Amino acid sequence: MSIKQQIIMILMAVAGTMLTRFFPFLLFPSGKETPKYIQYLGKVLPAAVFGMLVVYCMKNVSIFTGNHALPEILAIGLVIVSYLWKRQMLLSIASGTMFYMFLIQVVF
Repeated sequence: MSIKQQIIMILMAVAGTMLTRFFPFLLFPSGKETPKYIQYLGKVLPAAVFGMLVVYCMKNVSIFTGNHALPEILAIGLVIVSYLWKRQMLLSIASGTMFYMFLIQVVF
């Protein structure tokens, strides 16, 4: 790429980032009430994303071969317990990931 193309690419990335950061504040100003469907999406999307993450992670796991999905099941159990205990999604995902990596690297 030439210098001109690199500069254009960087400017487009900056513009795209600024647009995605500022657009919600322009669309929903602070003095105006947030629409009901946006509030609904704010309530249901975290659970939907979490469910999609579980489906994506478990799509190639087989209970009939290897270690019979035991590390995956244990890690999912830890994620569920830690989320119910602390209600922190990031903490739950991180602890489940670290526990899973420990299981497959050290135990299994």
